Amino acid sequence: MELTAGHVWLMVAAALVLFMTPGLAFFYGGMTRAKAALNMMMMSFISIGIVSVVWVLWGYSMTGGDGFLQMVGNPLANFGLEGITEPDGLILVGYGATFAIITVALISGAIADRAKFGAWTVFVPVWVTLVYCPLAYMVWGGGLFGEEGAIGKALGPAIDFAGGTVVHINAGVAALILVLIIGNRKGFGKDPNHRPHNIPFVMLGAAILWFGWFGFNGGLASSAEQGGLIWVNTLAAPAAAMIGWLITERVRDGHPTSLGAASGVVAGLVAITPACANVSPVGALGLGLVAGAASALAVGLKFRWGFDDSLDVVGVHLVSGIIGTVALGFIALPADGVGGGLFYGGGLAQLWAQLAAAGIAIAYSAILTLIIALAIHKTMGFRVSQEQEAVGVDLSLHAETAYEFGVGGHGGSFQPLHELIKGNAPTSGTDSVPAEGTAEQKTETASGKESVGA
Repeated sequence: MELTAGHVWLMVAAALVLFMTPGLAFFYGGMTRAKAALNMMMMSFISIGIVSVVWVLWGYSMTGGDGFLQMVGNPLANFGLEGITEPDGLILVGYGATFAIITVALISGAIADRAKFGAWTVFVPVWVTLVYCPLAYMVWGGGLFGEEGAIGKALGPAIDFAGGTVVHINAGVAALILVLIIGNRKGFGKDPNHRPHNIPFVMLGAAILWFGWFGFNGGLASSAEQGGLIWVNTLAAPAAAMIGWLITERVRDGHPTSLGAASGVVAGLVAITPACANVSPVGALGLGLVAGAASALAVGLKFRWGFDDSLDVVGVHLVSGIIGTVALGFIALPADGVGGGLFYGGGLAQLWAQLAAAGIAIAYSAILTLIIALAIHKTMGFRVSQEQEAVGVDLSLHAETAYEFGVGGHGGSFQPLHELIKGNAPTSGTDSVPAEGTAEQKTETASGKESVGA
């Protein structure tokens, strides 16, 4: 088969979406404390490695073909991609893999600074297999929500062009479940050192995400007209969401922030994801404005309700994902002059379909994630020890630090964990800290406060 322009574009789009996960690593890494930045970024990078293997072996096979109860495909039907020989088929396999990768990586931001890396590496393949793949099949693979599916026939097919339910609602719900199981960081809501340590990284990550999102939304555009609409909507919605977030900050807090600008962009991208091919540019502006303001307000609820969604996965991805999915019931454009949302005279049919898709996605993700997370938490444990959290998960889990502040010398040789907690000096190293330190310095190190040794 000859390589066409469509094939080339889909490969480029897949590369753009894959690039989003390192972008997410920068976005999340900058939002953590300095002593947790590498661990946070590693949670995104290991997701690329694990999900890619799962996808090739059985993950892709579970998202299409003949399904079981319209909920999941046969994992053995194309095990190891056996039987998929057409170039366009393999290109679609690669494109689909990048969606699964970033979906699970999104979850990690909610449990920053306190999750065991080993537990995360177990959670990733199990969650992708039991939660992501079945939901992708239900929405995109001809399952429950498709035209021939039970819910699709009863209420009409739900619209989710690029992943409002499959990606963002799914990840947001899973993040909330993990937070409730693992618990809050020590000092949550009180310790000022939990603030982001590198805002430029956050803004760089948001920029990479926005760049990659044009492939995320536009990879499967079926025509030049649809591609143009998707491109403009992917520009308009996050731009409006950024403005909506900053206005909300200005009114509520008295000042707009760089972190708010970056977060607003992501909220708008999330909201437009399911709707990118089905709303007008003006509709995208309105959707983005609402999503930006709503997510800005939602992220503050974690302090009021007491759940430590560290990097606002719930407030941004779950909230804006629901807004973008449900909004299609109001502002979806008619297809060939038929149907459409309530505001276009389409009645309530599309709204009911969108509400059902969002509701079932929430319930399915919550129940399965709860089972998976509890099993891991009760067996190997999902949370690091208080000592490891105090020292920092970079050093305690990876024997690395993002920044060299003189704590452990050079050449990758670090103090043993118990010695660092006690505040003792290493026995070797040219740039070691002095063996003797003040009682105050030792207390601060052991309590996990930020210092030059953090």
